Amino acid sequence: MRRYLMAALFAAAFPATAADPAWVGEARGVAGSVPPKLLAMLVDEIAKGGPESAIAVCSEKAPQMAKAASEATGWSIRRVSLRNRNPKATPDAWERAALEDFDRRAAAGEAPPTLEKFELVREGDRSVYRYMKALPVQELCVACHGPADRLSPAVTKELKAKYPDDKATGYTPGQIRGAVTIRKPV
Repeated sequence: MRRYLMAALFAAAFPATAADPAWVGEARGVAGSVPPKLLAMLVDEIAKGGPESAIAVCSEKAPQMAKAASEATGWSIRRVSLRNRNPKATPDAWERAALEDFDRRAAAGEAPPTLEKFELVREGDRSVYRYMKALPVQELCVACHGPADRLSPAVTKELKAKYPDDKATGYTPGQIRGAVTIRKPV
């Protein structure tokens, strides 16, 4: 039920417009397919073993979910952040510019759940569809991504073990944690 609610909220936040290129609706659907599943998995894991056990969901299950969705849709899917926890979540130049723009737009009053960027770009000798959607911090996220001095000792220990160069703490609910980024060659 929660998964469907999240998908419905995502769809409502991004209604199709006549000005959008035809491929953007597909991109929105693909980008919106993984976060609700991940959120449901995190909620379940936190209920079973606390926030420290949810770290494995983000580090292990989320990439598996993105890979499965990539294989099923033909879009390459991943999560990125300006303050990444996982070194594999480092944004490329296009993603960095989009994330910085999301931060500026949020600071100017735009609602983080509505922030997206899409563009047909040239990469070498081919054209590629690129799409990003901001991922705002949810209340449950602060148990692992909140201010470092407020994390439980168990979470701190697990984060130090898995991510010695972690930059992904200090967030509050509603801030932009990162984004789902997808791409597909034309």
